[in-house]
Amino acid sequence: MICRRPFRPRAARVALVLMDVDGVLTDGRLGLGENGREARSWHVRDGSGIVLARRAGLRTGFLSGRGDAGVRRRARELGVDEVHLRARDKGAVYGEMVRRLGLDHKDVCYIGDDLVDLPVLSRVGVPVAVADAHPEVRRRVPFVTSAPGGRGAVREVIDALLQAQGRMREILSWFEGGAR
Repeated sequence: MICRRPFRPRAARVALVLMDVDGVLTDGRLGLGENGREARSWHVRDGSGIVLARRAGLRTGFLSGRGDAGVRRRARELGVDEVHLRARDKGAVYGEMVRRLGLDHKDVCYIGDDLVDLPVLSRVGVPVAVADAHPEVRRRVPFVTSAPGGRGAVREVIDALLQAQGRMREILSWFEGGAR
């Protein structure tokens, strides 16, 4: 990850990993089936990262201007805590969510890719753009992933957050026969 500011101090206090869907969890391409349903591809490592984050005690959330039953299904499969789809004003939805959850803006990491994400990216403690985000978004945030959206960018961020929080040794032990 490209870090233009120190990452670890900000990441250490993150309690919620919030992310856009199209262009972040997916590569941004939408297919339309004959039945009119949208089709997206999800990277399995991003999903695994979300599950690890939740298991490590972090809250997770989707905040998207789009979304359908398929996105809700994926959120259920991963156990995502907060799901806000078809958000016309992401800044307003984000503000209400932070108030309801009793979080400080510094407690939130948001991963975005386009101009519509700027109202949230400008407020959170750990604003992250994916590698192939809009150039203006990449310019305005201090943290940019090496991976593009839909290709492991979310997992990259979650791994970095868990590393900064000193949780990786514990997480690795889950897969090495250690604590469960």
